[in-house]
Amino acid sequence: MKLLVLSWEYPPCHVGGLASHLSDLLPELVKEGVEVHLITQGLSDTEEYEIEKGIHVYRVPPVEIETNDFASWVLQFNFKLVEKAIEVINYHRIDLIHSHDWLVNFAAQTLKHSYKLPLVTTIHATEVGRNQGLHNEQQRYINDIEWKSTYEAWRVICCSQYMKDEVRDHFSLPDDKVQVINNGVKKENFSSDLPQSFRDNYARPEERIVYFIGRLVREKGVHVLINAAQEVLAHNYNVKFIISGEGPAQMWLEDQAAQLGIREKVLFTGYADKKLRNNLYQIADVAAFPSLYEPFGIVALEAMVTQTPVVVSDVGGFSEIIEHNKNGLKVYPGDSASLAHNLLRVLSDHNLAANIITNAYQEVKTEYNWKTIANKTIDVYQEVLQEYDEINWGTQEIQQKLATI
Repeated sequence: MKLLVLSWEYPPCHVGGLASHLSDLLPELVKEGVEVHLITQGLSDTEEYEIEKGIHVYRVPPVEIETNDFASWVLQFNFKLVEKAIEVINYHRIDLIHSHDWLVNFAAQTLKHSYKLPLVTTIHATEVGRNQGLHNEQQRYINDIEWKSTYEAWRVICCSQYMKDEVRDHFSLPDDKVQVINNGVKKENFSSDLPQSFRDNYARPEERIVYFIGRLVREKGVHVLINAAQEVLAHNYNVKFIISGEGPAQMWLEDQAAQLGIREKVLFTGYADKKLRNNLYQIADVAAFPSLYEPFGIVALEAMVTQTPVVVSDVGGFSEIIEHNKNGLKVYPGDSASLAHNLLRVLSDHNLAANIITNAYQEVKTEYNWKTIANKTIDVYQEVLQEYDEINWGTQEIQQKLATI
């Protein structure tokens, strides 16, 4: 099976969780015998082509013409994807296309119809979910592209039952068109070589550490965590809150902490690379993820595999991953008092924290394995290809065209 994957991010280009998702999934597909060709965004210092973990990675050069808005940049990026994909498809005789999120839909749709190839798409989040509604023209435009990507796809993959329900209902899709395949996590990705003095750079010896990592955007609920921090510190001042990540809300969040009088207790690290992330998980006493919207919540798995007790909001994928008082704690979304109460519980009750760590670690090893996830993904591909062969959609026509190249 020869697979073409389209994505706007892949390491070293990290924006959200998609890069991590693909860097774990694609090597497992290769191990199962799939020939994977990935076309993605390149940076100024990245190779345009390389074979990485068995994956053929093609990185298109950065957009050269300055754009007025993000939507215009996306269009230019898609033109570059199509240019590269034409070379790849003509040379490698691709069997199936797999696109990820709306940012590559124009390219995916063009290639699907030009080459009469079946298309699978994974929807990792929706615009209506991210913003709790559609409030302006840009959001409605993105929403329309998302609908179109689900319409064009032979199958739609979502990472949780919550996301399946959202995508199916919002875009009016047949239930059997949407397949749930969970994300996973690899323990070996979180190994840590912790210098003895590392913790001293982030907290005093007597301070307990609450850790957050993610995009600094409203939907991640970091403002709820900072409000909760004030309540936690009122009961126990020996707590430090470490926040890793970048995003448009960072300045606003720093101002919020200053206005609450707790700025010295809230440390913003900026973007955390793999090494820093792993070390911070190792020194954390609890990880907190108070999202207002969370399609899956892979950060919960990260905390579980690093044996860090986790407190999450009871939304989306978090609700499916975490069982309250067993493998983590769940709090009311947007409720800083609920979050503060449960952070104090896990910080003060060592038996509770130990039980959560044990249960979570055992579950994440058995239930969220990337080999299993890859095989479920291949099952979807094979179902699609079987249906594709049965309807003979343009097969003879396209084979004749390819034979002349």
